[in-house]
Amino acid sequence: MKTQDLLKTKDFDFNLPEALIAQHPTEVRGASRLLQLNGNTGSTQDSTFANIYHLLNAGDVLVLNDTRVIKARLFGEKSTGGKIEVMIERVVDAHHALAQIKASRAPIAGSRLTLANNVHAEVLARQDDLFLLHFTNSANVLDLLDQYGNLPLPPYITHLADAEDEKRYQTVFAAHAGAVAAPTAGLHFDEAMLAKLKAKGVHVAFVTLHVGAGTFKPVKAEYITEHKMHSELYTIPQATVELINQAKARGSKITAVGTTALRALESSALQTGYLQAGQGETAIFITPGFKFKIVDRLLTNFHLPKSTLLMLVSAFAGFENTMRAYQHAVAAQYRFFSYGDAMLIERKQSDTD
Repeated sequence: MKTQDLLKTKDFDFNLPEALIAQHPTEVRGASRLLQLNGNTGSTQDSTFANIYHLLNAGDVLVLNDTRVIKARLFGEKSTGGKIEVMIERVVDAHHALAQIKASRAPIAGSRLTLANNVHAEVLARQDDLFLLHFTNSANVLDLLDQYGNLPLPPYITHLADAEDEKRYQTVFAAHAGAVAAPTAGLHFDEAMLAKLKAKGVHVAFVTLHVGAGTFKPVKAEYITEHKMHSELYTIPQATVELINQAKARGSKITAVGTTALRALESSALQTGYLQAGQGETAIFITPGFKFKIVDRLLTNFHLPKSTLLMLVSAFAGFENTMRAYQHAVAAQYRFFSYGDAMLIERKQSDTD
């Protein structure tokens, strides 16, 4: 096995037929397929998402990310008349946000923007590839986005967001507005499945990590260790910490629903080894060689070639295991990405576990 320092971005490439990129969700939630991957043996098993009920045991903790996707995309123009597209990356407070801006010429500090004809903003400063905007309307930024913004579907989905997307590109447990991309592994759950799991004795816990547009940022560095990860805000409630600690004490397993829930949990425990309640900001980049402290199983969708999320999965399940599983998924015609099918991965045990 290659060491982490020698792994190149191209090592995480694979051939994905365009026809396997899911453009629409399944007709009903929970109707997707499920590929089970054992990180210790490398074995795979084809299943359906409905089988998740039988794969989780009483006493286990299922951790969901309850962020809510905001209508983060706005179209408009600069005061000079130039057309622009604004993608909110993070709402800072009631009247400020960090955003990506697409324009023929990048706006400078002091530029005034008119968005959706009714939203007015001033560019205060540039921070790397983001712009700090001051929204001068009296209404709260989140309210303005809800009224005038557009749902920001991922770049690989080719249609504009419609009424179906506004319902299905949101988890049934979404509670805290702030994400610009959905925690897509959670899209498979409906209220009925969650109720069945709770009745079985599975504990359902929540974290909040507001997914940023940086999740789609391509890795351009030759070696993966040279990539600079984007930063995201997360919150872990005390109730979640207590449920997880109690489960670990009795030998039950922790299943993170999505890479975002996993990143929040492992970020919290990164320094001390123990899960801590509260809010934090993480730019954690999980690659092969990472020592997991909290999560035992990961439910996740299939990810882009050469992406940081595929690298995370490779760290969790083992590099060779992951790449073989993806080859199987392509051959078996699983549906990929946000509206696609799912994997349930048993973590590969390290020598220090």
